Amino acid sequence: MEIPYIFTPRKDTGMVNSKIAIWLFLASEVMLFGGFFSSYVYLRLGADYPWPERALPVLPGLINTFVLIFSSVTVVFAWAALKLRKWAMFQLCMGITIVCAGVFMVLKAIEYNVKWHHQAVRLTDYTILEGHLDKDPKADTGKKDKEGKALLAEADQIHVHAEKLTFNTVRFHKPWVEEILRQAASSNATIALAEDLELENDKLSAGTKLSVELLEQIQKNHLRARANNSSVRTDALRGEWAAAKAKTENAGKKGWELAPKINVNVAKIEDALMKETSSVTFSVTPPTNLWFAHRDIKEGEGQSRLRDDTAVIGKLEESPIAFHNLDAIDFRHVVMKAQEKGIDPEVAIENTWLIKHSKEAKAAWEWNKSQTAKLEKHLLEKYGLDSSNQPKRVPTVTERYRIGWKDFVAKADGVDKGKETIHTSEEFMGPDYHLRESKHTFPHLHVPRELVFLSGKFTPAWNTYYAIYFTMTFLHGLHVIGGAVVLGYYLFRGKKMYLSNPEWLANRVEVGGLFWHFVDLVWIFLFPILYLM
Repeated sequence: MEIPYIFTPRKDTGMVNSKIAIWLFLASEVMLFGGFFSSYVYLRLGADYPWPERALPVLPGLINTFVLIFSSVTVVFAWAALKLRKWAMFQLCMGITIVCAGVFMVLKAIEYNVKWHHQAVRLTDYTILEGHLDKDPKADTGKKDKEGKALLAEADQIHVHAEKLTFNTVRFHKPWVEEILRQAASSNATIALAEDLELENDKLSAGTKLSVELLEQIQKNHLRARANNSSVRTDALRGEWAAAKAKTENAGKKGWELAPKINVNVAKIEDALMKETSSVTFSVTPPTNLWFAHRDIKEGEGQSRLRDDTAVIGKLEESPIAFHNLDAIDFRHVVMKAQEKGIDPEVAIENTWLIKHSKEAKAAWEWNKSQTAKLEKHLLEKYGLDSSNQPKRVPTVTERYRIGWKDFVAKADGVDKGKETIHTSEEFMGPDYHLRESKHTFPHLHVPRELVFLSGKFTPAWNTYYAIYFTMTFLHGLHVIGGAVVLGYYLFRGKKMYLSNPEWLANRVEVGGLFWHFVDLVWIFLFPILYLM
């Protein structure tokens, strides 16, 4: 059966089927992204912390904006080429469109990669530190680089001088068990059963070495015993209910009236019950240092606990966060809390742990105050006073209380803010630490673990801004990829359609172009909201 209005427009709408379908689809897309944009505005206005401003690199975002606009032009040229029956021109223009999509995604991948490798720490006094972590000499990952040297983990680890380990036999995480064994082996320590353990058909003696296979064996025994015991108790309970009903003179009594009389006699079923081994304890001989990613463990004095419910028994060692390069200091949250309490912001900042314990950070803060004073003077001279004799323009909260990596570069170069020399690669990848090392541009800092309130990369888990940033840009990126796949299909597989009926392919490209324009339009809104505001 031939489907009508594939090539020729309908008389009532003037459109072919596919164009009607794409407009309906785009209407749903407008509602989807409209909801996201509305949520962003709501979350930003209602944020109870200083909202990140211009936290993303502007240059790659700006380039991506022009790349998408240019690709929207070339996709129109591709459609026009089909209308003019110029196949070679269509191939060229559509090829450029797909290349632009690739450039967009490459720049976005670079941006994501930088964020996922940039560390942030919020202290208990609300100071926020950003930068690159040092490598922990005690945290050997077990891997080696090209030169055969051991690769170390970043210094954001929790160290425990482990004496015993208690595993949950149901929830234990196999990769973590393997990592514990690897670390113990590197320290020539042995992890073995602390006491004899009786299983259904076997007996494990104290001193049996820990292995994943051993835990899996204990797990199977525990699950089998738990299933058996559940069945035994259920059967016994059913028997008690039957006996209670038989003894009841008034058979019309409800279950809730009989319930107080129901009691399973454990002595009768004791022989049928099997021993459940929900946890098993191993000794670490000699006690040795084990390290864990901070997100995987809840540290405590004497006992720490992993997310799989493994208890690590032993002394908690000092586990400071070591910044090899501290490239940003943010006091805005400190100021917000100080103003809520009626405290002078500068007094609150100067009483923070960072200013009291880091000479480099204090020097950077004093430099920033002098730069703010210069900016105030410049704004006053340029814009003057208003009718109430107040300056028309003053430095923003971000300019006053946040010291970014470009500010550290300006300080090291001996110039004012905004006059620093930034290399093009740094606009994409962030500060080049090796390039700036000779001038000691960025401070080195060790933060005691007890002062750390929150630690993590610039991922969706860091704050609401990054959660919605990754959600919206990732969803937009999926649309870019999807659109590129469809347009690529027309480029590489559309010849047959073109030879059959050029208008058929032209209609399809027009529909794909409408979607591509929508993708471009969404980015036109995303760029200023996320990158410039």
